[in-house]
Order: sequence, then structure tokens, then C-alpha cells
Amino acid sequence: MEPTSNTSSAESLAALSGEKAAATYASIAAIVLGVFLIAGTGLARPDVLHNAAHDARHAAAFPCH
Repeated sequence: MEPTSNTSSAESLAALSGEKAAATYASIAAIVLGVFLIAGTGLARPDVLHNAAHDARHAAAFPCH
């Protein structure tokens, strides 16, 4: 048995599991952010939403008046 073939397959397995973990963490982060945004806009008062959008337009230097 060649040590290089065992090493390369072990490295491939480690890289694959690292990619899978990164994809899992990204998926969880996207779900948490989505739930936060949906719940935040669903529970916020209309004037709070208006002020947030208004401030974002001003921060982007977009005239809105």
C-alpha cells in the first residue's frame, strides 16, 4: 500500500466534510436571518418600518423628498 494514496483520500474526505459543514452553517444562517426579517417586519409598527426605509434611502444618498 502506498502512503500517498491513503493520505490523498483522507485529505479528500476532510475537504468534503469541511465543505459540507460550511454549507450547513450557511444554510442555518440564512434560515435564521430570514425568520428574523419576516418576524421583525411582521411585528413592527408601520411608522417604525417607514422610518427605517426612509433612513436607508437617506443613507444611500437617494433623494426621497
